[in-house]
Amino acid sequence: MTAPPAHEPHGGALGSRLNWLRAAVLGANDGIVSTAGLVVGVAGATGARDALLTAGLSGLLAGSLSMAVGEYVSVSVQRDSETAALATEKQELHESPEAELDELTALLTARGLTPGVAREAAEQLTERDALRAHARVELGIDPDDLTNPWHAAWASFLAFTVGALLPLLAIVLPPASLRLWITVGSVLTALTLTGWWAARLAAAPAPRATLRTVAGGALAMAVTYAAGSLLGVAGV
Repeated sequence: MTAPPAHEPHGGALGSRLNWLRAAVLGANDGIVSTAGLVVGVAGATGARDALLTAGLSGLLAGSLSMAVGEYVSVSVQRDSETAALATEKQELHESPEAELDELTALLTARGLTPGVAREAAEQLTERDALRAHARVELGIDPDDLTNPWHAAWASFLAFTVGALLPLLAIVLPPASLRLWITVGSVLTALTLTGWWAARLAAAPAPRATLRTVAGGALAMAVTYAAGSLLGVAGV
């Protein structure tokens, strides 16, 4: 058997870290786009700094809390599923250990080991820790590294908040004559970086992914600014 290439992630801990990085990048991207769309839309209707700050802060808090709650709920469901699968596997190991040994042997054979080597490996793994062996080989779960809903919630909250702060500060700090252009420029620059980094983490073509990210953010700002301008003209 040959070793995996150095550039390929291997091991549960590394895969988990990559998942967190992807979640952080996507959370920051959501914070940038949603808050930018909100404050640019308000800027289309009014240039009052107080209104822009209020709208931006409201969007930041609502978005970050929504992301945190959604991530907590979804990851809690995933953890519950993992825990239930481990409990079922533990019961099966207790009730029919020979059948489970045969199953582990078949799984290792399917991965490319010869039947004799697979049987020997299954026996050694079972003797060392049967539940951990089945969890990793059969279920793809690391019992020592189950998903944590609180970690996921805090990561999403912080990532969204960091992303949302950019358009918020860009729209309220500069002079009125420059704030819109500075906001648009800084948002598009940030989206270029997050799009490129997300593509790198996913091993996808960076130019295409970056272009989609930037185009989506630009479209969101254009639509909300147009809507805000129409509402401002209408006196709403």
